[in-house]
Amino acid sequence: MIVFLVGFMGCGKSTKAKQLANRLNCAVIDLDAEIVKKVGKSIAEYFAEFGEAAFRKLESDTLKIYPYPETCVVATGGGLPCFFDNMDWMNAKGQTVYLQMTPAQLVSRLGNREKRPLLKGMDDEQLFTFIELKLVERNPFYTQSKVILDAFNLDAELLEKRLKGN
Repeated sequence: MIVFLVGFMGCGKSTKAKQLANRLNCAVIDLDAEIVKKVGKSIAEYFAEFGEAAFRKLESDTLKIYPYPETCVVATGGGLPCFFDNMDWMNAKGQTVYLQMTPAQLVSRLGNREKRPLLKGMDDEQLFTFIELKLVERNPFYTQSKVILDAFNLDAELLEKRLKGN
């Protein structure tokens, strides 16, 4: 089984992917890290040099051509489910989990904004408004996930139980 974790930046996809993979004794794949390896530059550098459209295409291609092991947990980028047919593709290939948080919870977790291209230079109030607007855009995609969980204070044990239908 391939488990795809989706949700807004800062919701804990990378952290929960590692914890869940440890519990399931399987591989963990961070798609952003794979992209960085592939292009030899940070996401922020790639974004600045080539723009969002080029990044979203690269992100989608990476999602679909990655040689996933039979069982693994995949941390996706926050915007990945919202472009092309990525959400449909992930739902067809594995189990999707939306790690849901409120805008206030996300602001509290997004302290270092300089490495995140979409958040550079924002104060807390601007960030809150930005997240509110982005969630209105992205929730129709995120909520197509097979499992939706409140990710604030979520532990890996509960995540594993929900994946197994408990």
